[in-house]
Amino acid sequence: MNKSNLVLLIAIVGITTSAFAEDWPFWGRDGSRNMVSPEKGIITDFDPGKYVSPDSEEIDIKTTRNVKWVVKLGSQSYGNPTVAGGKVFVGTNNDAPHHKLFKDDRSLAICFDEKTGKFLWQLTVPKLGSGKVSDWEYLGICSSPAVEGDRVYLVTNRCEVICLDVNGMANGNQGYDKEGQYMAGPGKPPVEVGPNDADIIWRFDIRDELGVFPHNITVTSILVVGDRLYGATSNGVDWTHSETPAPNAPAFWCVDKKTGKLAGEEFSGISQGTLHSNWSSPAYGEVDGKGVVILPGGDGFMYGVDPKPVFDKDEELNVLKELWKIDGNPVKYRKDPKTGKVLKYASGGKGPSEFISTPVFHKGRIYAAIGQDPEHGEGYGNMLCIDAKTGKAIWQNDKIERAISTCAVHEGLVYIADYTGYVYCFDADTGKIHWKHDTQAHIWPSPLVVDGQVIIGNEDGILTVLATGKEKKLIREIELDSPVYSSCIAANGTLYLATHTHLYAIGKK
Repeated sequence: MNKSNLVLLIAIVGITTSAFAEDWPFWGRDGSRNMVSPEKGIITDFDPGKYVSPDSEEIDIKTTRNVKWVVKLGSQSYGNPTVAGGKVFVGTNNDAPHHKLFKDDRSLAICFDEKTGKFLWQLTVPKLGSGKVSDWEYLGICSSPAVEGDRVYLVTNRCEVICLDVNGMANGNQGYDKEGQYMAGPGKPPVEVGPNDADIIWRFDIRDELGVFPHNITVTSILVVGDRLYGATSNGVDWTHSETPAPNAPAFWCVDKKTGKLAGEEFSGISQGTLHSNWSSPAYGEVDGKGVVILPGGDGFMYGVDPKPVFDKDEELNVLKELWKIDGNPVKYRKDPKTGKVLKYASGGKGPSEFISTPVFHKGRIYAAIGQDPEHGEGYGNMLCIDAKTGKAIWQNDKIERAISTCAVHEGLVYIADYTGYVYCFDADTGKIHWKHDTQAHIWPSPLVVDGQVIIGNEDGILTVLATGKEKKLIREIELDSPVYSSCIAANGTLYLATHTHLYAIGKK
């Protein structure tokens, strides 16, 4: 091979690699929230390995197969990992402390090196002290970190939006200078800040600023559109599940990403009709050159709003102007078709449900399913395809049960899972079910579509891999030692899988 041909070959290989090797910096990879990765060559045939010893929680990497690295998380991990700029970010709790000063119940966002899994830094967040009602014990940070440039945005268990430096304190303190007090908690003496601690740029307290009452835990993954951030408030019912303490507080917020200042808030009255809480995450798309932010409401309605907040003279505040809304519940879920009686929420498997799954924007359409808190059990669900311009339903299918999973739309097919444990393949244009697969355990995560595979874990710790397409084909099932409540992602040739207790980077060593 002559020199010119060698140069050409290297160039082609470089182009091919860069075309498919991408970061996964946000929940759903980008604003569309579509759980589809363009990666090729992703490995799903692996052995998760064995513990170093019977009394150890460390995995012996020598006993694994096709695992680049594996690290110990806490004892409960719900937040989905993200990958950007050579770093991996994930939320968990403090049951495997990295910080020698804190051994108690706290929530963490941890940053690891993408190539080696080396611990780099962590955000340590004290609990609110309110117990299960607003900050459930031993739940870690459930927000999937959003990474853009040298900034990380997430929502903490303390019901606050927070902006961090991707490098932590390794390059010095860049903004907020009270990290020691923040880690210690209100009313306690500040602790010494080290190079492995998070560097906070700014924080926005949702409770103080918007007067919300988070139910159980604050859960939302931030949407980044231009210079603005969007997310849900987790405003919900009290411990009796019968009253909403803050019915006039917004269900969604918008803040300036540079300053952390409030830029706007939802003003559609979602909280007044909230069934349980507002835990979902917004999505974004453009129709006819105009942007629309999609808000999945805790009242069971889906809303389309203008991304740019407008000033309401009567209320004297900036609001997210409603463009349309649609009920995700069939009429028969709201009222008994025979008696006309209003059906109660969480009454057995019947009654209305809210949106917990994140809506997906794809080719001018929105795909999402309704569901409820897994504590409410199984029940009637509904899958929708909505016109993003008009807010009208293109199709609905109530053969699915309650779902908290976000879907993946790929090559005319929609893949989604319900809480009962079924994985479905819908036709994206008609809503017809091509197939469904029973994983035989409850499903919390969302399916990832990558390289001709549909990948999803369940509560029994079984990772199921199915083939994409209209015909059902089971590729493999892999048994893990811990439940899987987090969704897999693919980035830069590697599959990332977070179980309740460990984070795996799967690929050729």
